[in-house]
Amino acid sequence: MLNGFIKVCAATPKIKVADCEYNASQILEQIEKAAAAGAKLAVFPELCITGYTCGDLFFQDTLLNAAAASLNAIRRSASSADIVIVVGLPLRHMGKTFNCAAVLHRGRILGFVPKKNVPNYNEFYEIRHFTPAPEENSLALFDSEYIPFGSRLIFRCSDLPEFSLACEICEDLWVSSSPSAEHTKNGAAIIANISASDETIGKEDYRRLLVKSQSAKLICGYVYADAGEGESSGDMVFSGHNMIAENGNLLSESPLFSTGLTVSEIDLHRLGIDRRRMNTFKTEISDGYTEIPFSLDLCETALTRKIETHPFVPASSSDRDRRSETILSIQSLGLKKRLEHTGVDKAVIAVSGGLDSTLALIVACNAMDMLSRPRTDVIAVTMPCFGTTRRTRSNAEALALALGVSFREIDITAAVEQHFSDIAQDRDNTDVTYENSQARERTQVVMDIANSCNGLVIGTGDLSELALGWATYNGDHMSMYGVNASVPKTLIRHIIKYTADKTDNRALCGVLLDILDTPVSPELLPALNGDISQKTEMIVGPYELHDFFLYYVMRWGCTPGKLLRLAEYAFKGSYSREVILSWLKVFYRRFFSQQFKRSCLPDGPKVGSVTLSPRSDWRMPSDASAELWLKELEAL
Repeated sequence: MLNGFIKVCAATPKIKVADCEYNASQILEQIEKAAAAGAKLAVFPELCITGYTCGDLFFQDTLLNAAAASLNAIRRSASSADIVIVVGLPLRHMGKTFNCAAVLHRGRILGFVPKKNVPNYNEFYEIRHFTPAPEENSLALFDSEYIPFGSRLIFRCSDLPEFSLACEICEDLWVSSSPSAEHTKNGAAIIANISASDETIGKEDYRRLLVKSQSAKLICGYVYADAGEGESSGDMVFSGHNMIAENGNLLSESPLFSTGLTVSEIDLHRLGIDRRRMNTFKTEISDGYTEIPFSLDLCETALTRKIETHPFVPASSSDRDRRSETILSIQSLGLKKRLEHTGVDKAVIAVSGGLDSTLALIVACNAMDMLSRPRTDVIAVTMPCFGTTRRTRSNAEALALALGVSFREIDITAAVEQHFSDIAQDRDNTDVTYENSQARERTQVVMDIANSCNGLVIGTGDLSELALGWATYNGDHMSMYGVNASVPKTLIRHIIKYTADKTDNRALCGVLLDILDTPVSPELLPALNGDISQKTEMIVGPYELHDFFLYYVMRWGCTPGKLLRLAEYAFKGSYSREVILSWLKVFYRRFFSQQFKRSCLPDGPKVGSVTLSPRSDWRMPSDASAELWLKELEAL
């Protein structure tokens, strides 16, 4: 439960219809397994104490009495387990019978939540046996004790207030106005759905879509527990289709026609951050709601959920291809609009033979294709100097030739040496002035070329570089339109690979693959024996780590301690804790100290949920201190 994680499970026991004692024993067995797995919430199916398919046996007091006795047996036997239990049973109240979720913790019944939407169509005839939930909450007398009863109950952990639970039952999810919408507006972060959804062709996909979309639009965790083996097969078969979702993402799912536990961890801090960020997520305190407190022992939650090492990059190849195509379309359409609006004749790009300028050149070609203009209206300019290697220089030319753009080579060595003479810079002093003079000279050249041909300078810098400030201020930091500004380095590699894979141009494919195989470098220091001497990731750290840090800081507001824990978990076997911690400190120092470069970025299209544009998603003072974040890391 530390760092906001809470382990939850959806449980489908094997039952016998109308055998409450047997069913209680199966439920208790699953509770024991859930507690052993570290779960703090266990959700069971609808009416699982009796079985959903009892039919007119629900009119029999013998069955209802047995259900109540079995609920008491469950709460007594599970009283030592520090776990919230949600289990379904029929309950008599106010002279009627209700289809209820009973919420238990440490031998106490916290509340009864009756089903609000009781179906009576097709194979469902629940209205014959059950009364829909009344509008107002009340108290139900159960075993000589008055228990909160109603569809507007929220159960909140006093030790971890972010853990706030509400319930809905099966059909409540399928209707246009689900109770969970009101529950989340009134503060519920996790919705437990106890369900008995029979299996028919195509229903699995629709049910999954409902759970994912409900968790997405309500920014909540959603635990769906479905009835399974043992229910009557007279007219229906139940598959035990259990799901755990968080804000649109399916964290865990059971195979169809199975029993047992489906387990994962819901990140309550992550949900809270997204709710606070989205001002259109409305919260309110309704008079009709009752909040019921309970207490849990706080402990560290062992993680089993998938934490992607490359959160910007989809795991499946088909999803990567779709994302690559979408990003290329966004970039290209953005540039197309800018070229149309400005009425320029040319697009000018400084091409180094590296990843970023390669992607920018591909985007510029796409934009010209969309405008039905010749690709020769794109001018690719390579500007070799002290650190340029034969490999990158030849790749820059080969790329321009394969794409059919105009190509210019301008050696800036003499110009930079003259500049060194003007400012009294020692040619052998390879300091930051030595490096930045080259970057600024290159920018001056393409800016002036653009002026001379009525052109627009296309920026090549990517999101990862902007986060770290790995750009020369008023050098490669500056352009007239930055097409890569919200594309991280880890994703750029896949976009270029996608382009190489889909092209029929063998020359283009070959040069793209070689560019992918070239170490990332600004090539501002002299080459060693013709090879790149300045490798970016040896200086600022691995981009896969920095992109991971950037995603979880920007998208989910992770604290340094939580971020370190996630990185250790995700990169286990690849990087040690010490290595991750050292680069995390570099990330925070550079992210804060380099904000001044981001505060005056040129325009560029947003392509994902994380961007650093000062005009849209990220507004940060350039002189903010990183001390709070660094102190937290020092204390770890």
